[in-house]
Amino acid sequence: MIVYGSVVSPFVRKLLGYLGEKGLAFELKGVGIGDPDPGFRAASPLGKMPAMDDDGFLLADSSAIIQYLEAKHPEPPLIPADPQQRGQVIWWEEFADTVFALCSGKMFFNRIVAPKFLGREGDLAAAALAESEELPKLLDYLEGAIPASGFLVGDRLTLADLAVASPLMNFRHCGTVIDPAVHPKIAAWSEAILSRPSMAPWIEKEERMMAKVLAA
Repeated sequence: MIVYGSVVSPFVRKLLGYLGEKGLAFELKGVGIGDPDPGFRAASPLGKMPAMDDDGFLLADSSAIIQYLEAKHPEPPLIPADPQQRGQVIWWEEFADTVFALCSGKMFFNRIVAPKFLGREGDLAAAALAESEELPKLLDYLEGAIPASGFLVGDRLTLADLAVASPLMNFRHCGTVIDPAVHPKIAAWSEAILSRPSMAPWIEKEERMMAKVLAA
């Protein structure tokens, strides 16, 4: 299996963690925004990442890929069969992929991607507004929703944890870290998820890459 994408994308990061938890073998082929790589463009004609080539079956979008892989490789289950828990996992992935990733994207794109990767000025006012107005409300919501189990749904890791933890790395790259005095449950939960063997090697790789980018 070939996965196309960039490790700094929260959607790619979510998929990499999912693949690691499933124990599935794959090759990550790095691509960027608008990348002309023919394999990537064949798998993702609209340039959306991540994209996948699974022995000739081409698919783009992290949620679509994960639904496909969950049906093909149901063990260990990361999307529960229980109707209520399944609904909760779907909600948390939607939360992560929409409002949470959108907030992190406003900060990460305007502060890092635009100036460092695209060579143009970002909208710093939009980034500041996202950090000051949008992010606190989202973090307060998440803090109040994390159960005593330490997992967002049920008593074990699910796709929900991987999806919601992933955008936190983009906030971190922007210099916004979770304050354990304000959001202790998020701080403990995110550290546990992002340090899992399925995530930690990719986190280390992207942190090394981002250190070079930010130093340039």
